[in-house]
Amino acid sequence: MGYPRRVRDIARLVCPLLAALLCAATATAATGFNGVDIGHTKSYAQDFALTDHDGRTRTLADFRGKAVVLFFGYLQCPNFCPLTLARLAETMQLLGDDAKRVQVLFVTLDPERDVPAALKEYVTTFHPSFLGLYTSATATPELALGFRVYFRKVPAADGRNYSIDHAVFSYAYDARGRLRLLLRDTLAAADVAADLRRLLQQP
Repeated sequence: MGYPRRVRDIARLVCPLLAALLCAATATAATGFNGVDIGHTKSYAQDFALTDHDGRTRTLADFRGKAVVLFFGYLQCPNFCPLTLARLAETMQLLGDDAKRVQVLFVTLDPERDVPAALKEYVTTFHPSFLGLYTSATATPELALGFRVYFRKVPAADGRNYSIDHAVFSYAYDARGRLRLLLRDTLAAADVAADLRRLLQQP
């Protein structure tokens, strides 16, 4: 029995989550994607019906023919959200003409404060094609659950304001609207661009 196999066996016995991560890393390496290949997933993050910052109802079907990058966050996020959107804007530049076939969607976890006008101004500052999406405050927890996105409000010391702890990753869909990749926040813009090009080249 080789050493790598023993490590995998121990991981399966001691830590099922670690074993799952090892399998995901192996599958990702085999497919050549920089993001985690989750194309086999059918139980979550399959579709949505949300309102965009111009007041139109949107579903994944609206973006058929394009690769879609979907990210959850909120406008007052001090670090991860602006960094992610800046990285995706850089990705669009690296894609060149292929950027016309990519749609970035930013879904707010804070619809009470992130009103449509503010949402539009924020996302289009990073790139004019980016769209902000939202649903009602009461529907947002169910939406997040359906996409396996963790978030919770954290009250400030003054008792009036709050911040939001939330998961930091993006989903990537291919041009047929199929969920394909989980893009970690550690990926460089060049890595994301390479993955999106691969998705666009696939039938």
